[in-house]
Amino acid sequence: MTTEQKNQVIELLKEKFAQYNNFYVTNTESLTVAQVNNLRGHCFNKEVEMKVAKNTLIVKALKQLGDDKYNGIMDAFHGVTALMFSNNPKEPALIISNLRDEYKTDKPLLKAALIGDDVYLGNESLVALKNIKTKNELIGEVIGLLKSPISRVLSALQNRPEAAEAAAE
Repeated sequence: MTTEQKNQVIELLKEKFAQYNNFYVTNTESLTVAQVNNLRGHCFNKEVEMKVAKNTLIVKALKQLGDDKYNGIMDAFHGVTALMFSNNPKEPALIISNLRDEYKTDKPLLKAALIGDDVYLGNESLVALKNIKTKNELIGEVIGLLKSPISRVLSALQNRPEAAEAAAE
């Protein structure tokens, strides 16, 4: 790989890191080619961008961005690394988990994840990442909580005339 090609990869990675607030660092080393292609297909269907690059180029891209939030994730770049970028913070975790269930294995391994400014290290973080609430889920819960008392009041008001008529008879 020439210096120019390396610089192009670094620039591409910097764009992806700047574009997405969430990314996962995984190890796909023990997967077969068919399994990696299946992983790529799942990523494509769920609007998750998967990029494979040399660890040194990834680290250079992150260092050039100069943001301290990347410091906690720097030790994750060893071995074969695949990056999964997503606007939805838990979608890559669901993809990884579903593939593990499908292949009945613990691969691909989760090395780390950066969700907003929060760093998750290690494979054991996958359960927590699967349970993260997305923005839309949180909005739905808030609306449900706000709607619940109003629904009870309306229900009581609607049932009140019937109760009054029944008592009059």
